[in-house]
Amino acid sequence: MELSAEDALRINVLLAGQLEAVRIDESSMTLYALSGKGEARVRLNPNCRDEAYLRGVREALSSHVLGSPGGYPVYLKRWTRMGQASDGILESLLLLGEPEAVIAVVNASGITNEIARRAWWALQSSDNARCMLRQQKVVEGAMGPVLAEFLVEFLPFEEEARNMIDSVRLVLQQDLVSDATRRKIWEKGRQRNACYVGFLQTTPDHLPELLPPNPVWGDARESLAGLCAAGNPYAVQLCRLLGAAGQGYLATLEQVLRKPANQDVMVALLHAIASYSTIVRFDAGRYEFMDDICDAVNRLLANDCAADNALGDVLDKVPELKNRVRAMLVLSLLDEPVVNPVFSRTDAIGTVMRKKLKPLSNVIQQQIDILRK
Repeated sequence: MELSAEDALRINVLLAGQLEAVRIDESSMTLYALSGKGEARVRLNPNCRDEAYLRGVREALSSHVLGSPGGYPVYLKRWTRMGQASDGILESLLLLGEPEAVIAVVNASGITNEIARRAWWALQSSDNARCMLRQQKVVEGAMGPVLAEFLVEFLPFEEEARNMIDSVRLVLQQDLVSDATRRKIWEKGRQRNACYVGFLQTTPDHLPELLPPNPVWGDARESLAGLCAAGNPYAVQLCRLLGAAGQGYLATLEQVLRKPANQDVMVALLHAIASYSTIVRFDAGRYEFMDDICDAVNRLLANDCAADNALGDVLDKVPELKNRVRAMLVLSLLDEPVVNPVFSRTDAIGTVMRKKLKPLSNVIQQQIDILRK
C-alpha cells in the first residue's frame, strides 16, 4: 500500500542515512530511528486503518533493508527464538521495526556488545535482557552491567519463579553487580526463596552469608591435606562441604527445600545440587528413586570401596566420617529425574506439591543434617 507523501519522504530520508536500529511505537503511531548522531522521530500520518498502515511502513522498511517488501517472517517465531538467525543479517533485522525481529537478534549466538546495545534500544524487556546475558561477548562488554541493572530492578515484578532464578543466575556472573547489590538480591530470598536457587547455581562457594565450619572440619582438613593436594575428588568435596562455605551452601539448600514454591524451583534446585557435586558423581545413571540412589551408594561403600581407590583412600584417612561421606555421595546422584515419578502425575504447586514430595525431601534433608552436625 502507498504511504502518505509526507511519511514516505521522511522515512526515505532516514533510510538514506546510516541507521543502527528502528522501532515503532504503535500506540502513538511514531517511528523512531537510532543513528550515530542520536535518535530521530517521525510521527506517522495514516491514510487508512492503523494496522494496515503500520504493515505498509514495515513493508517500506523491508524493501529498503532486505530488498523485499515481505518483511520479517514472524511465523518463524520458534525458529528464531532458538538462536537460528544468521549472524550476517543481525544488523539488518534491527532496521525492520518488527519486535519479533529484535527477539531473533537477542537470541542469536553471534550477537556482539554493539548489536546488543542497538537491540536494547529497540526493545527493552526482561526476556531480552536474559537472552543477551547468556552470551559471553555481551557479559564482558559495556552492555553487561546495563542489562544486569535492569534485571535487578525488575526482580520484584517477576511473576514466574523460573524467570527469577534465571535472572539472579545471570546477574551474578563475573562482576556485573556490586557486593551491595548481591546482598540486596540475597535479602529478597527471605520472601521468595527462588532467588537463593540462582545463587546456588552460580556462586555456591561465595554466598553472602557464611556459617561456621563443621566442628570436624579442622581435623578432617588436616587428615586429608595430602589427598586434597593430590586432587582426590572425594577428599576435596568432603572438605568443601564441611568448611564454612559448604555449611552455608547446605543451609541454603535446606531453606529452599523446606518451601519450594513450585515445580520449577524444585527442578532448578536439583540442577544446582547436581552441578555442585559433579566431581564426586561416581555413576552416570539417571536415578528416579531415592532407594536406588541409596543402594548404589551402599554398594560403592561395601568391601572397603574396592571398586574406587580414591574413595577408599579417603575412608582410610577418616573412617569416622563414613556417614558424612555416604551423605555426600547420595547428594551427588540427585538430579531432575528423582522428581519425575511425582511431577509426571501431578501439576500441583505450593503446599500440595510439597506434601507429595515429602518422601523425597525427607531423605535429602537427612543427608543435609548428617553433613551439618
